[in-house]
Amino acid sequence: MLNKAILVGRLTADPELRYTPSNIPVLSFSIAVDRPYSKGAERQTDFINCVAWRQTAEFISKYFHKGNAIAIDGRIQVSNYQDREGNKRTRVEVLAENVSFVESKSAAARSYDSAPAASFNPAPAAPAAPSAGSSYSSGTANDFAEIDDEDDLPF
Repeated sequence: MLNKAILVGRLTADPELRYTPSNIPVLSFSIAVDRPYSKGAERQTDFINCVAWRQTAEFISKYFHKGNAIAIDGRIQVSNYQDREGNKRTRVEVLAENVSFVESKSAAARSYDSAPAASFNPAPAAPAAPSAGSSYSSGTANDFAEIDDEDDLPF
């Protein structure tokens, strides 16, 4: 059996670290993940609930803030429970086992400094225009060399 979730998104709020009665760190948070879209269609975003425990929870609370991009490697867990009115409920969340930075420290600081306090806009910024020195469309066949592949592979 396989239960693997890999997500890249942006935190929708500043993470708040909490502790269980037995002093184990736990962090519940959500990320916004854009769905692929076609030209002319409206962009859609999924808001995915996540939970992290112990060192992973402490790491996220220390280094990530609202609006920061985050990569999550984990698994999906489903919990069934009864609410106060006795209704059966189901909670689906991603258990974050490993997390990684997606953007540079300076880009993360800019996204945190520029994020509005009351709202979250998951739309990515427009890509920067290419500079004159980084155009690859002016290459010619003379820019490439033929490689002799007659030899055996080195491994």
